[in-house]
Amino acid sequence: MFQVLPWLVAISFFMQTLDTSILNTALPAIAEDLHTSPLQMQAIIISYMLTVALIIPTSGWLTDRFGARRIFLAAIALFTLGSLTCALSPTLELLTASRVLQGIGGALMVPVGRLAVLRAFPRDQLVRVLGLITIPGLIGPLLGPPLGGFLAHYASWHWIFLINIPVGIAGFLLSLRYMPELPATDAPGSFDWIGFVLFSLFMIAITVSIDGVGELHFSSAYMGALGLFGLFCFALYCLYARKAANPLFSPALFHIRNFRVGIIGNLFARLGNGAIPFLTPLLLQVGLGYSPVKSGLTMLPIAMGAMLAKSIVGRLLKIFGYRWFLCLNTLLMGVVIAAYSMIDASTPYLAILLLFICSGIVNSLQFTSMNSLTLLDLPNSLAGSGNSLLSATMQMGMGMGVACAATILDLNTSSGQELLPAFRNTYLAIGAIGAISSLIFFQARNTKGYGCC
Repeated sequence: MFQVLPWLVAISFFMQTLDTSILNTALPAIAEDLHTSPLQMQAIIISYMLTVALIIPTSGWLTDRFGARRIFLAAIALFTLGSLTCALSPTLELLTASRVLQGIGGALMVPVGRLAVLRAFPRDQLVRVLGLITIPGLIGPLLGPPLGGFLAHYASWHWIFLINIPVGIAGFLLSLRYMPELPATDAPGSFDWIGFVLFSLFMIAITVSIDGVGELHFSSAYMGALGLFGLFCFALYCLYARKAANPLFSPALFHIRNFRVGIIGNLFARLGNGAIPFLTPLLLQVGLGYSPVKSGLTMLPIAMGAMLAKSIVGRLLKIFGYRWFLCLNTLLMGVVIAAYSMIDASTPYLAILLLFICSGIVNSLQFTSMNSLTLLDLPNSLAGSGNSLLSATMQMGMGMGVACAATILDLNTSSGQELLPAFRNTYLAIGAIGAISSLIFFQARNTKGYGCC
């Protein structure tokens, strides 16, 4: 039974990563079918990312309370049901709501599955087992853009969600038979509902306030008030967590220097590179007139570059150390994002492909080194809480990146700017945000080596 468990988790990881990357190339086709501007489609991306960010902190407690098997089965069922309702959605509003349902399942599948593996296998087998689980997660982003473009062009965008259904049903039935009952090592304490509500309000308010200028057309005063409300909720959470017996995220985490720097750096750096998967298919299809298939294939080098970078990140960190490597690479990431602004109808296709390969390499180096820095110094007693906060921050950062890019693009187009100059200004702004975030990593300890993920 335990030999099947890694494959079940691998299937769930593949479903999640494929779904995250397959949708972007189909956004123009979905917008056309739903009679919406393709530049106003960020809601279906942000709703999923924000839901994942909100639900991830509950995954550990839910697993301890109800068991890994029950939660894993429920996660697959919700993700599959959400995929079906996405495919059947006739309006953007219903599609966005369905993405929320899908996000609840997606938020639980991988962390609960990973936790089940940690409890089922001895430590000397974890590297091999986790390596097996990770491989499908790398294949998903590689297949996602071209597969999404192919389905949108030759079938319909509905199949982007429908292909999850047979995989989800198979995963559910296999899990029903082979997923072991794994009791928690400790009895779960009470869940910190007050902390969860305060932290959730913070994430929702900040993200919606950024997106409100663009898609929702909030007034500046309303947007500012919403942003201040989010910061107020975060301040309340910080005060509450210091006194709570069992807080959602332990305040002791922020006494660890590299964790503190890694969390803040993750949030701001992902404002830059989190926008690329959303902006670039729109640039290629709406700005340059590429077909969905050509757009998806053109983005393939980004995933190839990301896979290539995995083999060199450890050596680079041993040479430079975390502080200097992250300062330099974050600055380079901002420059590469800004270089997207030079793409227009006269840009040689080979130059676009080379830029995308460089983008994939730099982004992958950034993600891996940031995550490793964040978790490097955590003691075992704080590892679960720290990992949950990192996962939530990653999703929130990417969602805010999409919202920020969509807002800048909308402000440029609504002011009468032509489409390609509007994309150019957006990439330059996003690149500047990414480059400036390099200053955050000057605060890290310059530890050399390569630790986690």
